[in-house]
Amino acid sequence: MSTAQRIRILGVTVDNLVEAEAIERIVGFVTEDRPHHVVTVNPEFVMEARRNGAFRRVLAAADMATPDGFGLLVAARLRGNAFRGRVTGVALAELIAAQAAERGWSLFLLGAAPGVAERAAEALQHKYSGLRIVGCYAGSPSRDEEPAIRARIIAAQPTVLLVAYGHPAQELWIARNQPLLRVPVTIGVGGVFDYLAGETPRAPVWMRRIGLEWLYRLIRQPQRWRRILVAVPLFLWAAVREVRLPSDQR
Repeated sequence: MSTAQRIRILGVTVDNLVEAEAIERIVGFVTEDRPHHVVTVNPEFVMEARRNGAFRRVLAAADMATPDGFGLLVAARLRGNAFRGRVTGVALAELIAAQAAERGWSLFLLGAAPGVAERAAEALQHKYSGLRIVGCYAGSPSRDEEPAIRARIIAAQPTVLLVAYGHPAQELWIARNQPLLRVPVTIGVGGVFDYLAGETPRAPVWMRRIGLEWLYRLIRQPQRWRRILVAVPLFLWAAVREVRLPSDQR
């Protein structure tokens, strides 16, 4: 995408696209003879990238970076730009499943707690008739397990690999292993399997629309308060400070 179609937030560049454009690009990725890495960027990603050089480099090298978190939309507006919408990991997984069922693609679900990927797969197959899921495996992002996990995935030959190890582990895992896997499209999806499997309820639609998912999560899972502190007030404060800097220092 051209630079006019990308917005830089605290050093992380994100594509300014909507769901239909994101899935269209993924369809294109599948037709190309090389592996592609897609990242769904939220405020936690941005804050992690500020202190983690390896993670920052992986985000920069991704073939597509979608605007996931509502906080990114707020930060872009502070800069005088505007994302045209959000493309969340949950939405992207659903869109990919729909396309996979229609086009004959296959999916492999890697990560989450034992049994969760299997339940997520069942939910997707129930919703999208004919969807082929060629593997589900919890595993872990440990380097010791990588050879065995790679062997599973290579044997399954999926079109799309969804990795649910949470950031930054899932993105770093993909960066290390994707060149050997040769899967057309690989995406880190965080807690998406938990949502699909019904392990974690999603915030009501009205809360998602106005950016209050963080409040719903805090009420449901108060132990997440440190993550929410980073993703909401600290991120927004950093974004405000960045806007005040001269353009050549951003």
